[in-house]
Amino acid sequence: MPSPSLEELLAKTRAQLDRLEPLRLAALLEQGEATVLDTRTPTDRALFGCIPGSLHTPRTVLEWRVAIDAPLRIAEIKEHDQLLVVVCNEGFSSSLAAVSLQSLGFWRATDLIGGISAWGAAGLSLVEAVGDEVGIRDADR
Repeated sequence: MPSPSLEELLAKTRAQLDRLEPLRLAALLEQGEATVLDTRTPTDRALFGCIPGSLHTPRTVLEWRVAIDAPLRIAEIKEHDQLLVVVCNEGFSSSLAAVSLQSLGFWRATDLIGGISAWGAAGLSLVEAVGDEVGIRDADR
C-alpha cells in the first residue's frame, strides 16, 4: 500500500477538525470559551507576536503539558471537553497537533486557519511574548 502524500495526510487530518477562522476565535476568546495553545518557537513568537492570553506550549512538549494525567500539565487545562485551539505560524503543523490532542480525549481540540499570519492579517491584536517558559500566558494588553 503506498504511503499518503503530505497533502493527503493534511486533508485527512483537517477533516477531523472544526477549524476556526480568526474572527470566530476572537469572539470565542472574548466570551472566555477557548484556550489558545501557541506551539511556535520562541523566535517566531518574538518576531511575530502572540494572541493575547495564549499559552506558550511548544510542539515538542504539547501532549506532555496538556494530557489530563500528565504530571507537568498546564494548570489551565482542566477537562476533556475544553475548547483547545492550537496556533502555529501558517496553520499547518497546528492541524496535526490538534488531532493529536483529540486522540488524548480533547474532542473539541482544533486549530486556527492560517495561523498567526491570518490572525494578524485580520487586523486582530497581537502582543509581545511574555517569555519562553511553557504554560505562561501571554499578556492581555
